[in-house]
Amino acid sequence: MLLELFTAVVVLICIYTIRHYCFTVSRIAGEQRHPYIDVDTAEWPPVTILIAAHNEEAVVGDILTALLEVDYPADKMAIVPVNDRSVDRTREIIDSYVLRHPGRITPFHRTGGKPGKAAALKDAMAYVNTEIMLVFDADYVPGKSLIRQLVAPFFDPEVGSVMGRVVPLNVGKKLLTRILDLERSGGYQVDQQARMNLHFVPQYGGTVAGIRKSALDEIGGWNENTLAEDTDLTYRLLLAGWKTVYENRAECYEEVPERWPVRVRQIMRWAKGHNQAMVGYSAALLRSRNVSWWERLDGLLLLGVYMMAPVLLFGWILAMVLFYLGAPVGGGVAVLGLAAFTTLGNFAAFFEIAAAARLDGSRARIQLLPLTFLGFTVSAISVSRAAWQQFTSALRGQEMVWHKTERSRVAPVVLEKSA
Repeated sequence: MLLELFTAVVVLICIYTIRHYCFTVSRIAGEQRHPYIDVDTAEWPPVTILIAAHNEEAVVGDILTALLEVDYPADKMAIVPVNDRSVDRTREIIDSYVLRHPGRITPFHRTGGKPGKAAALKDAMAYVNTEIMLVFDADYVPGKSLIRQLVAPFFDPEVGSVMGRVVPLNVGKKLLTRILDLERSGGYQVDQQARMNLHFVPQYGGTVAGIRKSALDEIGGWNENTLAEDTDLTYRLLLAGWKTVYENRAECYEEVPERWPVRVRQIMRWAKGHNQAMVGYSAALLRSRNVSWWERLDGLLLLGVYMMAPVLLFGWILAMVLFYLGAPVGGGVAVLGLAAFTTLGNFAAFFEIAAAARLDGSRARIQLLPLTFLGFTVSAISVSRAAWQQFTSALRGQEMVWHKTERSRVAPVVLEKSA
């Protein structure tokens, strides 16, 4: 029985490894799908931009400044900072921009209600009077052409949501930020674009993203009872027959964590929210008639990605037990070890990262590839810890709590490129 369990773990890990190989090959050698990239001149529709902000005094001014300078028609762009129960200077900073730019910014100062980004966005829908809305976290800095790039796919009536590419802006600060830069490159440049190429399930990422209001209304609006409103929204739109589009050239710049404790809390929140979606939508995805078999397979593997860490640790424990019991597991351990490092990560295996560095034209970054093992180890432990906490909290009937990511920025950001 133990040997069969160990074999099942190895097979599952290998399936995820093959999945990442397929994505890498698709991105390097396959046909690249950028169906909306040529939409540059159009009768642009009105758009509402929601900025999720909770105690964001260090960063909220940067995104407001950047949005006021984009090349989208000003009379068709409503900027709505969603100040969610902030106790720092966030409200003061937002209101100063409102005074300096009359008519351009309509703030929503939320002083009560359920905590969490999804709950705040749900309340902010009273300020959305357009069919297209974009969502940004307050630490992001959009380039001048980003709004047009995110809006363009919505000319296709089948598109329910759009996701742009996230690029770290504080790469040179710490070893951690450099590792996360590599991880983000693999996750977006290869993983997300490959899913777009293969007509799989690109993921709405919660920020640098657009949503069609009628599609959101159709699926019941924001789910305030989830820690990962982005994964939740991805699957509800998919099950309802709406398409999610990934725009690889629509770049926006974010601040990634600069301290390991902040990174650990961030990835644990992601893992809990993602696992929550896995429990909620796996069965519905299998039964859905709106989704192709290939989308079901990719969607299920995507739902299970944060469970691979505890599965992997379970596999190592089984390997040790079987070894001391005298079972012939040497070959299985070798395969498990080889596959493990190419499976885990924030949607980015190490060969996806190598491919992304090549595609980005920044091959010098590949020298740091061996150090991603550090991020791999921290992720495996943190995600496994999150799964255990989630399991024990469910047994005790405890409600999960949303925690924001700590910011490190202390000065205004200056971008070297604007689009």
